[in-house]
Amino acid sequence: MEALFSHGRLVAIPRKEARREQLLVHLADTLFERERSYTEREVNEALLTVHEDCSALRRYLVVAGLLVRPRDGSSYRRGR
Repeated sequence: MEALFSHGRLVAIPRKEARREQLLVHLADTLFERERSYTEREVNEALLTVHEDCSALRRYLVVAGLLVRPRDGSSYRRGR
């Protein structure tokens, strides 16, 4: 995991699915508390601390089930 970061920032989002999954689990564990709701803005702000493409990371987290949101997209919560 350390190889993906430089000075606390994510160098690049991995293309290989298995490596990306490891990264997403790491981000979910370190950036988001269980049992807490987050607005989209809060999710973006947290993700921006590690990489400028917060929308791609957010989308990957949702697709992986690590963040879940209702249909109206009003909030996000930790998933699995």
